[in-house]
Amino acid sequence: MKIFAIRNEEDENRKDLGYLIYYEKPRRFYIELPDDADPWETPLILSSCLKRGEKTISAYWSKVWVQQRIIPSDRQNLGRILKDNGLDSYDEFKLLTMTDGRCSQDYYYITAVSEKNLPDFIKKRSKKKIKSVFPLEKNTFLISFQDDSVKKYSLQDLVGTDRRFAPVLNNGDIFRSVKVEVGGYGICWGENLCISREKLYTVGKKIPLTWSEIQSFVSNSTLDSAQAAAELECSKQNIDDLVKRGKLHSVKEGQRYRLFMKSEVEERRWK
Repeated sequence: MKIFAIRNEEDENRKDLGYLIYYEKPRRFYIELPDDADPWETPLILSSCLKRGEKTISAYWSKVWVQQRIIPSDRQNLGRILKDNGLDSYDEFKLLTMTDGRCSQDYYYITAVSEKNLPDFIKKRSKKKIKSVFPLEKNTFLISFQDDSVKKYSLQDLVGTDRRFAPVLNNGDIFRSVKVEVGGYGICWGENLCISREKLYTVGKKIPLTWSEIQSFVSNSTLDSAQAAAELECSKQNIDDLVKRGKLHSVKEGQRYRLFMKSEVEERRWK
């Protein structure tokens, strides 16, 4: 993760107007604006988000801000420009840092900062980042946050009449494909269909359990095929046969593994 302060060259005090955070592997940008950010000081696109009450700028709008400050990907002589700058391919992050984020349209620039020097408001927001999402039945799911709180949600209640989410609501497989957005900034189905951490943290039904307790429950309540075979004092082939005959039911399986509820395996021992 790389972090940069956003500043204005015309400001003698070099005030940090925001922070650009870049996740290297997924190549994802996010911008955090201060709680007391002034729309008149904030870069134009980011100011528009601020006026909507958004202080954590989404990956989409953060990337748009970055793209406005670098050579566009459809530039006619792009190949020559990249070669002259020692680049083998179009890399938004490298192009941005080569000029410290400067462009001819304004006086903003970026400067690297250490993670340990991040202001308190970002550290406070980090506690609201999403740690895990666990899909349940009927388009409901659990979310755990960095502060170890857990909440339950109905996707229908969250998105209302937003038609973009219709495929998710109408297809269980798509619904269960939900992922935590890079950096814990939300949950998403694909790159563009996302729900922000701010919205999720402020709504939902709080579950009187911590995520650590839920993890402990899952860990202590499931067995893999080898553990189930040991519990039933049989071979893994016998376990496979029980599954085929519907005498034992896996709760999750992949190409090379199956997980079973410990209680069902123990009940099998009684028969």
